[in-house]
This record gives sequence, C-alpha cells and structure tokens, in this order.
Amino acid sequence: MTRTELDAAGIRDAGLRASYQRCRELNARHGRTFFLATRLLAPAQRPAIHALYGFARWADDIVDEPPTGDDVDSAAARLDAVAQTMRDSFRGIHDDPILAALADTAARYGIEHSLFDDFLDSMRMDLTVTDYPDRAALDRYIHGSAAVIGLQVLPVLGTIGPRSEAAPYAAALGKAFQLTNFLRDVAEDLDRGRVYLPADELAAFGVDRARLQWCRTNRRTDSKVRSALAAQHAVARDWYRYADAGIALLHPVSRPCVATAAVLYSEILDRIEQSEFAVFTARATVSNARRTRVAGSALARALWARRGSRARALTPTGG
Repeated sequence: MTRTELDAAGIRDAGLRASYQRCRELNARHGRTFFLATRLLAPAQRPAIHALYGFARWADDIVDEPPTGDDVDSAAARLDAVAQTMRDSFRGIHDDPILAALADTAARYGIEHSLFDDFLDSMRMDLTVTDYPDRAALDRYIHGSAAVIGLQVLPVLGTIGPRSEAAPYAAALGKAFQLTNFLRDVAEDLDRGRVYLPADELAAFGVDRARLQWCRTNRRTDSKVRSALAAQHAVARDWYRYADAGIALLHPVSRPCVATAAVLYSEILDRIEQSEFAVFTARATVSNARRTRVAGSALARALWARRGSRARALTPTGG
C-alpha cells in the first residue's frame, strides 16, 4: 500500500521514497489515532501527512524527558542542529531522511517555513519552562506546539475557498488536540516535572503544583483538583466546537479524515469526564473497537468523496 501512496503522490526518487517510508513508520508506531485517520485521506495525500508527523515526532522526542544541568545545553544544541539541518534541507541539502521528506512536502504544498521554526521554538521552551502562569503564556507555547501543526497540514488537506478562511479553524483543532493531551497526561507530565495548565486558573479552585503532586502520589483526584480539571475540560470542549465549523471549508476528500480525528480525540475528553477526572489513576483512551467503528463509518464517506472529486483532483498547488 505504501508503494501505491508514493506512486499516487508522484514521488519517484528512490531515496525520497525511503525517506517518506521512514516517516510513515514513525506515524504508524507512535500516532495510532492520527495514523488511522490518515487512512481516510486519498493515497496521494498520505505521504505528506506522514512527513509532517515524522518531523514533529522526531523533534519532540529530543525534549520528551526534561534535561537537567548540562543536559539542557546538550538538548538545546541538538534542537539547534535540527533547525540548521532543516534549513539546509529547504535549500536542497539533505543529510537526514525525515527532513528530506519534510522539505519535499513543504515545497510541493507551499507550506511556510516559519511554521516549522515556530514549532521548534516551542520545543525549546520545554527545555526550561516547567509551569505557565496564565492562559496567555500557555497559548504562546500551544501556538508552536499544536496550532502550527494544523496550519502545516491545511495545504495538504485542501480547501474549497481561500486557505486563509480555513486557517483559524485548522489552528483551533490543533489546539483542541493539545488541550486534550494536557488533561489526559497530567500525571505523566508531573513525572517529567511539567504542568501544562494555567497556574492562575488552577489557583481559582485552590489548586497548585503541590496539590497536583499530592494527587499523583496518592493516585486520586481530590474535589478541588476535580473542579479545576473540569474547568479546563470545558475550555477544550469550546475549542472543538469552534474547530468543527471549519471542517466544511475543507476539500470534500479531506473532511471524513478530519472529522474522524476530531471525534476520536474529543472522545478522550468523554472518557476523562466519565472517570470523574481520575487522570492520576489511569490514562484515558478510546478502545480499538471504537476507533475501528468510527473509521469504518467514515470510510464510506471518504470513498464517495474521492469518487465525486475525480474530475477535480486534489493536487499540490504551492499556494
């Protein structure tokens, strides 16, 4: 099936095909829900999505564990090296397979290079920032870590009108996904020394890092933390509602994929709420059976959309 996707995307060079295959493997291994959703895209679109995911995953892994002392400088140096190698790739100098695929995707779809710089800026924040005093500070991080992902993907998905009209919704969906991760992973993030929730909004419920840590240590969610997390849950829901209005602005071929990803990711919020915010006890997930049912229902819509769009095929435009 990979060969079919690469052929459909017009990727002929053997080295470049291997680069895209490497990105696809990263997506399949680490982004199960995201990878499942990509199966609903037209084959020609999938390699580009895998390349964008592969780059994000590769860079994120550098800062996944919080470095200390000299390790901070080492991780920062590695991110700087990634940034320089990325810029070299954009100029046609390919020393890394993931970045080779990224540069090809960016060129094919006219993706702004600044979006990748913004992403790396947020990755650098993870080296030194462990708390966010307010929503504005957290939003600065989320812009680079998540909103720009939606903007990177948008040219591959295609739109029925000006891309600028769909851009705010694409960024919002990336933000909604990230906020979902923050709620689901509160315990794991604490283990890494990080809190991705606005301190002032937590404080309104009498919650601080020490109280979150107590919940983590005792594997329970006390009433104050439950109320604080419920408020953050409502914020995430609002972003899903806003982003949902933008799906109709996408190319018809891409709508089933994005709608499926939104449904499955938002259902993580359902699981968190159903557990009464027991995020310190277990990680909220959507079952394989549920993912399969949702994707199966969307597949028929995706195939119908592709059939109806053959006369106006979705191709890279560079703009």
